[in-house]
Amino acid sequence: MKDLLIELEKTKADLISAISTIGDEQFNTIPYPGGWTAAQVSEHVLKAVGVDMLYDKTKPTDRAPDEKVKQTADMFLNLDIKMQSPDFIYPSDEPHVKADMLAQVEDKFSKLIEAAKTLDLSLTCLAFEVPGFGEFTRLEFIWFYIVHTQRHIFQFKKVANALNQ
Repeated sequence: MKDLLIELEKTKADLISAISTIGDEQFNTIPYPGGWTAAQVSEHVLKAVGVDMLYDKTKPTDRAPDEKVKQTADMFLNLDIKMQSPDFIYPSDEPHVKADMLAQVEDKFSKLIEAAKTLDLSLTCLAFEVPGFGEFTRLEFIWFYIVHTQRHIFQFKKVANALNQ
């Protein structure tokens, strides 16, 4: 549990730092052909972190509550694997204000940390199944949110580098 909270806090801080490295005037600028703007990456990450789903219907888990954590991390932290975002978390083309996105990141990750501290993380969530992985426990969802966000922190660094060339 301690490791989970440490990783959540670190990921939140790293995400805020990554977003902050992009200038306000470049936040909605496409960094390279086919790339997402920093605003779009921010929107995508925020859409992917479904805190409310952790409070939805659950059931007791009949396997180790962390069984899928390593497999998920191995996949999402392998930057050689190209992934396609599902439509429901695909970012819009609408411009965003960086300060607003930073406030939303702060709020959403604070709620996620509170959920990690207060909920029974061994329960299986019934509201959503991750494509290719099936049902996740609350613990697995929180780790998914961490590794998915970490993947996009790398993307922010790539965007920042492209914009600063």
